[in-house]
Amino acid sequence: MINKLGTLVLFCILYSTNARSQVQPIYDVYAVAFTKTIKSDGKWSAVRDAPDSLEMCFMVWLIKGNNGKVVLVDAGYLLTDSALKVDKTGYVRPDIALQKLSIGPGDITDVIVSHPHWDHLGGIDLFPKAMVWMQNDDYDYFVGAAWQKEGKSGGFEKADVKKIVGINLDGRLKLIKGDNLEIMNGIRVFTGSKHTYESQYVQVSTGKEKIIIASDNVWFYHNLEKLASVPLTLDTAAYVNQMRRMKTLASEERLIIPGHDAKIFARFPKITDGVAKISRN
Repeated sequence: MINKLGTLVLFCILYSTNARSQVQPIYDVYAVAFTKTIKSDGKWSAVRDAPDSLEMCFMVWLIKGNNGKVVLVDAGYLLTDSALKVDKTGYVRPDIALQKLSIGPGDITDVIVSHPHWDHLGGIDLFPKAMVWMQNDDYDYFVGAAWQKEGKSGGFEKADVKKIVGINLDGRLKLIKGDNLEIMNGIRVFTGSKHTYESQYVQVSTGKEKIIIASDNVWFYHNLEKLASVPLTLDTAAYVNQMRRMKTLASEERLIIPGHDAKIFARFPKITDGVAKISRN
């Protein structure tokens, strides 16, 4: 009887401990701009009736949890040759922009790379302690086939290939294989958009709502509203289909966050200049 009772007590303790460890964390999600807002012409949205007033900026997204996770979606860029081709007035290095939220580069526990274009990957070495999450197929294409004769390397930087390979050699790269995978408690990634070979976007279950950080799998709200692909994709139909899918994955369409639409900073509560908290309320 004593042995059975002891076993039962031990089982209850272990079950309770495991249940507590599986409790859904609470996340706060922020958009953080690191350039000024600039006018964008219609070519970026690929929507014929796109208004002339479309405004864009470059940004990263911070996911801060009560579980110790401080996760960055994309890493922004440094002022390389590609970056110098855009209007750089008002540029602030992404790690410095994050200081507005009292976040230092060493505080970032993880970086989720949506895709390896220069403006999303170039700043990856600013966060030396972070584990880096990237789709396996996107990584393979980026470091290999993209640079072959028939490859598509538009938007890629050779220097960024060396950075991500170095992170892999350092043991800080987590390669994800597949769609609709929970990579951290309450954080899932989805593929299929084909903005790059296997670009991914992120769903955050905050504890109150589900937010989709689309990155460049949606460029502007206008693309989402019109269900129109951007020009820079390997499969325009797939790009549109994933926008449709996102609408089923977010608590509401407003919580699908495009990669470059400056309207984000007017639609959501302002924390400080260039920082908005993404939430339903």
